Amino acid sequence: MYRLGLVSNHFVGKFVIFKTSLRTPSCTQTVKMPSAITHACSSLLIASLASLVLSSVVSSSYSASAYQGSTISVKRHSFMQRTLVLLDVNTRSPIRVLNDHFLSLQLDPSVIKDGWLDFLSSKRLVTLARGLAPAYLRFGGKRTDFLQFNNQKNLAKFRGPGPDYYLKNYEDDIVRSDIALDKQNGCKVANHPDIMLELQREKAASTQLVLLKEQLSNIYSNITITARSLDKLYNFADCAGLHLVLGLNALHRNPDNSWNTSSTLSLLKYGAGKKYNISWELGNEPNAYRSLVGRAVNSTQWAQDYTKLRTLLQSVRYYHKAHLYGPNVGRPRKNALLMLDGFMKNAGSVVDAVTWQHYFMDGRVKKVEDFLKTRLMDTLTEQINKVIKVVATHTTGKKVWLGGLGPAWTGGINNLSQTYAAGFLWINTLGVAAVQGIDVVLRHSFFDYGYTQLVDQNFNPLPDYWVSLIFKRLVGPKVLTVRVAGLQRKPQPGRVIRDKLRIYAHCTSFSNHNYAKGSITIYIINLHRSRKKIKLAGTLRNKTVHQYLLQPFGTEGLRAKHVQLNGEKLVMLDNETFPELKPKTLRAGRTITMPPMTIGFYVIRNMNAYACRR
Repeated sequence: MYRLGLVSNHFVGKFVIFKTSLRTPSCTQTVKMPSAITHACSSLLIASLASLVLSSVVSSSYSASAYQGSTISVKRHSFMQRTLVLLDVNTRSPIRVLNDHFLSLQLDPSVIKDGWLDFLSSKRLVTLARGLAPAYLRFGGKRTDFLQFNNQKNLAKFRGPGPDYYLKNYEDDIVRSDIALDKQNGCKVANHPDIMLELQREKAASTQLVLLKEQLSNIYSNITITARSLDKLYNFADCAGLHLVLGLNALHRNPDNSWNTSSTLSLLKYGAGKKYNISWELGNEPNAYRSLVGRAVNSTQWAQDYTKLRTLLQSVRYYHKAHLYGPNVGRPRKNALLMLDGFMKNAGSVVDAVTWQHYFMDGRVKKVEDFLKTRLMDTLTEQINKVIKVVATHTTGKKVWLGGLGPAWTGGINNLSQTYAAGFLWINTLGVAAVQGIDVVLRHSFFDYGYTQLVDQNFNPLPDYWVSLIFKRLVGPKVLTVRVAGLQRKPQPGRVIRDKLRIYAHCTSFSNHNYAKGSITIYIINLHRSRKKIKLAGTLRNKTVHQYLLQPFGTEGLRAKHVQLNGEKLVMLDNETFPELKPKTLRAGRTITMPPMTIGFYVIRNMNAYACRR
């Protein structure tokens, strides 16, 4: 990508060649000189030119919100045959200011069908969700449009003899748990017995086969969400400090294809009576309804449906100012973009933020290397640009959310999309979305659904959870411009060197009281199979740095389902206690060394950066 002695001005591959005319009294006169003098002059010219080129490389930088450059070792004596990247950050003003809930979560409605909804009150699961607060919790997905609300409380009743310590069957176990929760005030949490969880895992495993069959056949059965189900869902969100965004069934239609609001009105009235603070959305990927149920909904009808929902919310006093998000279209291809364009034209003012979805790959991927492809990572930038262009055509200042984001659709890939390797896609998505101005990213899914979840069915955090937790702890909503200069070897003919070193910068989160306001957090992805060295320059020079380096733990490498932080394996200490996230202190002026295939967070302490002081 780069030639030695060339400095990149832009990411698009433009280069500037620095030229000079070296003139000295002894070497510019047109006189015949002895060979020794000629040799000395030649050496002086070469040394001067090399010095000038080197100083030009060091002093030059190209501004971009994310550095994307493949750094390959340069055989140069002055740099001891190593790659060196010079890094600086513009600390004067942020280029974006994101939502405090930027990294948010999604929970799939399948938790009702496979029974895991009854276990959302688990103390450990609530603790893990609370670790990622503040955030939105979107309850939605493909099965949103098959939810049927039934306003029956189904009060828990004791059904079956036997002492409390012996659970005769699974259903009695659930009932006993509900009775105990009903007696609690405020946040309701439970410690479920191991036998109860084991029975649930067996039930969920058999149900997952049914859910997978529905998904592959694209024929879905209805799911009933009762009043008690909504109580449990809201209790989980409220206990964890998450704001619930509830998806409504848009395929409940009248004969004229208009949206039938009867079930939704009943749900709104129940939620208002309980004073549940909920935001709303309608449907899921309406551009795909024809293939889903054989009935298409065009953009004009979809805009009318959203307008009707806004009117319905205003008619229920408690929700008359509730937030509404949409149109929740799928990946921005032709049909989805047409749907988005028509919706924005007719109902853009109805929604508080524009939502859309993106998945990187399908469930047929079977190689861990597929998660490391930079071409795959770059597709997100292209999709974001398409969506923002359509939105900007019809309105200014409208926030855009990336909802339902996951590494793969159809539930992901077992032993791949929940491993360390998938973390590169996830952290790069957060970096790219932040730079591009996406206000909120909703990760699908926090728990249960397929193989893209953050927490497994044993309530243990997976690698992407730890990446998310550290991101929440260290990265604030203010996005900064990164400036980088580097030396690279000339690429081989016919070979494209992709950008495998990616660097992003934010103000450090104000909620982290270990760091004073004005600190900066840089996060770096090294996709190379060799270590890379980064030297802090400019305003970052000679500052103390705290390193949080994530690597796979164990012998499985990129397929590992456990991670280590600065060499220490990350595990929950108990149901309520996170491990201490200890940084490694790098002395002032020390070069950052990124091992191959790693993710690193670096906090520049006591920067007193103007952009990050308030």
